Amino acid sequence: MSLASRLLVERGTPLEHARLQACVLVEGELKGHPSHGLQRLPRLLTRIERTLIDPASEGRSHWRSSSFLEVDGMKGLGPVVACAALERLAEQTRRAGVAVAGIRNSNHLGMLAYYVERLAGKGLIGLAMSSSEALVHPYGGTQALLGTNPLAIAIPTADRPMVIDLATGIVSMGKIHHHAANGSPIPQGWARDAEGRSTTDATAATRGSIAPFGDAKGYALGMALELMVASIARSALAPSVRGTLDADAVCNKGDVLIAIDIGEQPELLVSFSAYLNGVRNSLPADPARPVTVPGDGASARRERSRSSGIEISARLWNELNALSYISKPLVKGHGQ
Repeated sequence: MSLASRLLVERGTPLEHARLQACVLVEGELKGHPSHGLQRLPRLLTRIERTLIDPASEGRSHWRSSSFLEVDGMKGLGPVVACAALERLAEQTRRAGVAVAGIRNSNHLGMLAYYVERLAGKGLIGLAMSSSEALVHPYGGTQALLGTNPLAIAIPTADRPMVIDLATGIVSMGKIHHHAANGSPIPQGWARDAEGRSTTDATAATRGSIAPFGDAKGYALGMALELMVASIARSALAPSVRGTLDADAVCNKGDVLIAIDIGEQPELLVSFSAYLNGVRNSLPADPARPVTVPGDGASARRERSRSSGIEISARLWNELNALSYISKPLVKGHGQ
């Protein structure tokens, strides 16, 4: 994390903003999702250098109504803009019961779970949605016409919140880029190449399209989120979106954050925890694999990583050190 923060600060990012952006990237690594981790940092740095990102911006927002916050990110770092909006949402939700933020002209958020978990930590139900470049083909189609359009939800309990974070594509394009960078094939059925043929070649898949998860159901949900985010955030639809996977264009995707206040109901949160534990303790189909609830896997990986450290490929580590304006590299180790 210290290396990531340093690289951002070297390019004019305020220290607090650099630490937040680095934290979100490292969170992806800790949870076992390197596709949303430090592999995205070189592109972010290039975007800052090309003034496609203003690392000092927190965005500009105003309440269009008592419960709708309209946010112009003003080319800020995605986590910085989103967290500033999130704080305003949480405060207003206590008064209005529910509040929504539509964010445009901001940059990639990283894992959406990060934001909804922050809301759940305040005792609020949190939802987050985001759009992207056209990366997913319609069910029965071959052309990339929809974004991966991720959705995250966190619901507070008396213990750890229940969290889901999923893309409506069968996989994120970041994960395919991760396979391509490491020279590993992707599973059959994940993607098609530029000619619309099914492929296991990760590099070919980066130029093609991703399948929707769950066939027609994932396609339907992805399209609904596509239109919802564009209408709330007033952002571009997927075929016109740029800026999350390149270092050449201003980012014009949209983000939506929703906070819902369930009130001071400790007995309800206790019942939620009891229900989830009941699910966990239910009879598994495979005795060697206990039943889990959404978020358990990511939470377990995060705890393991916090004690044992995260693994970063030598290629990426060397690339990051080479991007520093300071000649002396950091020693690779836990938390770096």
